[in-house]
Amino acid sequence: MPNAKVLESKKAVVESLTGKIQEASSVVFVDYKGITVAQDTELRKQFREAGVEYSVVKNTLTNFATKNAGYDFSEILNGTTAMASTTGDPIAPARIVCEFAKKNKLKTLTIKGGVVEGSVLSADQLNGFGELPSKNALVAQVLGTFLAPISSLACVIDQIRQQKEGGAPAAEA
Repeated sequence: MPNAKVLESKKAVVESLTGKIQEASSVVFVDYKGITVAQDTELRKQFREAGVEYSVVKNTLTNFATKNAGYDFSEILNGTTAMASTTGDPIAPARIVCEFAKKNKLKTLTIKGGVVEGSVLSADQLNGFGELPSKNALVAQVLGTFLAPISSLACVIDQIRQQKEGGAPAAEA
Protein backbone atom coordinates (compact mmCIF):
# COMPACT_ATOMS: atom_id res chain seq x y z
CA MET A 1 0.00 0.00 0.00
CA PRO A 2 1.51 3.36 -1.02
CA ASN A 3 2.09 5.96 1.64
CA ALA A 4 -0.21 8.96 2.02
CA LYS A 5 2.11 11.39 0.16
CA VAL A 6 2.36 9.14 -2.89
CA LEU A 7 -1.39 8.55 -2.89
CA GLU A 8 -2.13 12.29 -2.67
CA SER A 9 0.35 12.95 -5.47
CA LYS A 10 -1.36 10.40 -7.71
CA LYS A 11 -4.80 11.84 -6.90
CA ALA A 12 -3.54 15.28 -7.91
CA VAL A 13 -2.25 13.91 -11.23
CA VAL A 14 -5.61 12.22 -11.91
CA GLU A 15 -7.49 15.45 -11.11
CA SER A 16 -5.21 17.44 -13.40
CA LEU A 17 -5.59 14.95 -16.26
CA THR A 18 -9.37 14.84 -15.75
CA GLY A 19 -9.53 18.62 -16.04
CA LYS A 20 -7.42 18.65 -19.22
CA ILE A 21 -9.60 15.98 -20.81
CA GLN A 22 -12.84 17.75 -19.90
CA GLU A 23 -11.65 21.18 -21.11
CA ALA A 24 -10.04 19.98 -24.34
CA SER A 25 -11.66 20.23 -27.75
CA SER A 26 -9.70 17.08 -28.58
CA VAL A 27 -7.51 14.52 -26.86
CA VAL A 28 -5.45 11.98 -28.79
CA PHE A 29 -3.62 9.06 -27.20
CA VAL A 30 -0.41 8.18 -29.03
CA ASP A 31 1.90 5.16 -28.95
CA TYR A 32 5.31 6.78 -29.30
CA LYS A 33 7.64 3.78 -29.01
CA GLY A 34 10.53 3.65 -31.42
CA ILE A 35 11.10 7.37 -31.95
CA THR A 36 14.46 8.96 -31.26
CA VAL A 37 15.07 11.84 -28.86
CA ALA A 38 15.62 14.17 -31.82
CA GLN A 39 12.33 13.08 -33.40
CA ASP A 40 10.51 13.48 -30.08
CA THR A 41 11.95 16.98 -29.69
CA GLU A 42 10.80 17.93 -33.20
CA LEU A 43 7.33 16.45 -32.59
CA ARG A 44 6.97 18.39 -29.33
CA LYS A 45 8.03 21.59 -31.14
CA GLN A 46 5.31 21.08 -33.76
CA PHE A 47 2.74 20.47 -31.04
CA ARG A 48 3.77 23.64 -29.17
CA GLU A 49 3.55 25.73 -32.35
CA ALA A 50 -0.01 24.44 -32.91
CA GLY A 51 -1.11 25.08 -29.33
CA VAL A 52 -1.24 21.38 -28.46
CA GLU A 53 -0.14 20.12 -25.06
CA TYR A 54 1.78 16.84 -25.32
CA SER A 55 3.01 14.70 -22.45
CA VAL A 56 3.84 11.12 -21.62
CA VAL A 57 1.21 9.73 -19.25
CA LYS A 58 0.90 6.76 -16.92
CA ASN A 59 -1.76 4.40 -18.24
CA THR A 60 -3.33 3.60 -14.86
CA LEU A 61 -3.67 7.24 -13.83
CA THR A 62 -4.92 8.24 -17.28
CA ASN A 63 -7.48 5.43 -17.16
CA PHE A 64 -8.85 6.85 -13.88
CA ALA A 65 -8.90 10.35 -15.39
CA THR A 66 -10.73 9.30 -18.56
CA LYS A 67 -13.33 7.46 -16.49
CA ASN A 68 -13.77 10.57 -14.31
CA ALA A 69 -14.33 12.55 -17.52
CA GLY A 70 -16.95 10.06 -18.71
CA TYR A 71 -14.94 7.97 -21.18
CA ASP A 72 -13.55 4.45 -21.16
CA PHE A 73 -10.18 3.96 -22.83
CA SER A 74 -9.07 0.97 -20.78
CA GLU A 75 -8.71 -1.11 -23.97
CA ILE A 76 -6.08 1.21 -25.49
CA LEU A 77 -4.24 2.50 -22.42
CA ASN A 78 -1.39 0.03 -22.41
CA GLY A 79 2.24 0.08 -23.51
CA THR A 80 3.85 3.46 -24.17
CA THR A 81 1.25 6.22 -24.12
CA ALA A 82 1.42 9.96 -24.63
CA MET A 83 -1.50 12.36 -24.58
CA ALA A 84 -1.87 15.26 -27.02
CA SER A 85 -4.66 17.68 -26.10
CA THR A 86 -5.80 21.09 -27.24
CA THR A 87 -8.50 23.62 -26.55
CA GLY A 88 -7.94 25.07 -30.03
CA ASP A 89 -8.14 23.37 -33.44
CA PRO A 90 -9.62 19.92 -32.65
CA ILE A 91 -8.01 18.32 -35.68
CA ALA A 92 -4.47 19.54 -34.89
CA PRO A 93 -3.25 16.72 -32.59
CA ALA A 94 -4.25 13.91 -34.97
CA ARG A 95 -3.07 15.80 -38.06
CA ILE A 96 0.35 16.53 -36.53
CA VAL A 97 0.91 12.91 -35.46
CA CYS A 98 -0.13 11.57 -38.88
CA GLU A 99 1.96 14.08 -40.84
CA PHE A 100 4.99 13.57 -38.59
CA ALA A 101 4.82 9.77 -38.84
CA LYS A 102 4.42 9.95 -42.62
CA LYS A 103 7.22 12.50 -43.10
CA ASN A 104 9.65 10.52 -40.95
CA LYS A 105 8.50 7.10 -42.20
CA LEU A 106 7.65 6.02 -38.64
CA LYS A 107 5.40 2.99 -38.50
CA THR A 108 5.77 2.85 -34.72
CA LEU A 109 4.35 6.33 -33.97
CA THR A 110 0.64 5.56 -34.00
CA ILE A 111 -2.63 6.95 -32.74
CA LYS A 112 -4.43 4.68 -30.27
CA GLY A 113 -7.73 6.59 -30.06
CA GLY A 114 -9.15 9.73 -28.55
CA VAL A 115 -11.95 12.24 -28.15
CA VAL A 116 -12.87 15.08 -30.50
CA GLU A 117 -15.55 17.57 -29.45
CA GLY A 118 -16.93 15.06 -26.93
CA SER A 119 -17.11 12.10 -29.33
CA VAL A 120 -14.94 9.03 -28.78
CA LEU A 121 -13.11 8.19 -32.00
CA SER A 122 -11.10 5.15 -33.02
CA ALA A 123 -7.55 5.23 -34.32
CA ASP A 124 -8.83 4.80 -37.89
CA GLN A 125 -11.20 7.75 -37.56
CA LEU A 126 -8.47 9.96 -36.09
CA ASN A 127 -6.01 8.89 -38.79
CA GLY A 128 -8.56 10.18 -41.31
CA PHE A 129 -8.12 13.63 -39.77
CA GLY A 130 -4.47 13.40 -40.71
CA GLU A 131 -5.47 13.89 -44.32
CA LEU A 132 -7.46 17.07 -43.61
CA PRO A 133 -5.92 20.51 -43.97
CA SER A 134 -5.68 22.77 -40.91
CA LYS A 135 -8.65 24.81 -39.71
CA ASN A 136 -7.14 27.98 -41.21
CA ALA A 137 -6.62 26.26 -44.57
CA LEU A 138 -10.23 25.02 -44.55
CA VAL A 139 -11.51 28.54 -43.78
CA ALA A 140 -9.37 29.92 -46.63
CA GLN A 141 -10.82 27.31 -49.01
CA VAL A 142 -14.39 28.19 -48.02
CA LEU A 143 -13.71 31.91 -48.39
CA GLY A 144 -12.12 31.27 -51.78
CA THR A 145 -15.26 29.42 -52.85
CA PHE A 146 -17.42 32.34 -51.71
CA LEU A 147 -15.21 34.88 -53.47
CA ALA A 148 -15.00 33.04 -56.82
CA PRO A 149 -18.44 34.18 -58.14
CA ILE A 150 -17.79 37.75 -56.97
CA SER A 151 -14.40 37.79 -58.73
CA SER A 152 -15.97 36.47 -61.93
CA LEU A 153 -18.67 39.13 -61.79
CA ALA A 154 -16.04 41.84 -61.26
CA CYS A 155 -14.15 40.59 -64.34
CA VAL A 156 -17.31 40.68 -66.47
CA ILE A 157 -18.19 44.19 -65.28
CA ASP A 158 -14.64 45.34 -66.03
CA GLN A 159 -14.83 43.88 -69.55
CA ILE A 160 -18.17 45.62 -70.15
CA ARG A 161 -16.70 48.92 -68.91
CA GLN A 162 -13.67 48.54 -71.20
CA GLN A 163 -15.94 47.72 -74.13
CA LYS A 164 -18.04 50.81 -73.57
CA GLU A 165 -14.99 53.07 -73.08
CA GLY A 166 -12.82 51.82 -75.90
CA GLY A 167 -15.27 50.32 -78.29
CA ALA A 168 -13.25 47.08 -78.38
CA PRO A 169 -15.35 43.93 -78.27
CA ALA A 170 -15.32 42.18 -74.89
CA ALA A 171 -14.08 38.62 -74.69
CA GLU A 172 -16.77 36.15 -73.78
CA ALA A 173 -16.60 34.85 -70.22
